[in-house]
Amino acid sequence: MTASARETVLRRVRDALTLSDGAEVTVPRAYRTGHSLPDDERLALFTDRLVDYRAVVRTCTTATTAEVLAEVLREHGARRIGVPPGLDPAWLAGYDGETVTDAAEVPAPRLEALDGVVTSSAVSCAETGTIFLDGAAADQGRRALSLVPDLHVCVVGLSSVRTGVPEALAQLTPEHPITMISGPSATSDIELERVEGVHGPRTLAVVIRTDG
Repeated sequence: MTASARETVLRRVRDALTLSDGAEVTVPRAYRTGHSLPDDERLALFTDRLVDYRAVVRTCTTATTAEVLAEVLREHGARRIGVPPGLDPAWLAGYDGETVTDAAEVPAPRLEALDGVVTSSAVSCAETGTIFLDGAAADQGRRALSLVPDLHVCVVGLSSVRTGVPEALAQLTPEHPITMISGPSATSDIELERVEGVHGPRTLAVVIRTDG
């Protein structure tokens, strides 16, 4: 009887994991690790990838964070924003709109009514332009907060930007609920037409603190 495709695959897996001498199978891991770049090159690479993903990118310093955040929120017409309970209030010192501090019991419809949200981040990858949120710090907020509102303004410290994926993943705790953000939410599932804002924010603005 002819074996099914499933049986063939499983047999090959079993064969690959079984050595005649009973020795332990070693899975080769030839991917590159430990790659790093100087700050200016890492910033340029990260910015290039973010822009390629159609994200809005601004840079600031610790001293100008509040000013730049206020400008970004004003440019996008965000008059009512949500923030995680642990977000540094000094970051919004220049913002004159309404701020809603999120809590776990706030339902999604109320989050949807917000103009946007401001969060921090855990770590980022320059080569892929990916931002990781893992909820480990109170200024990142829960997953729903960063996915429901139409605008996500994410503050990223350059010191938390790693060059490659292995270096970025090494900074995360696997048990935490990790959200990976690579530009605004988008899909091309229907007739290859790009549609943004389907599974998350339509607009992603990244404020990079070059001295943070």
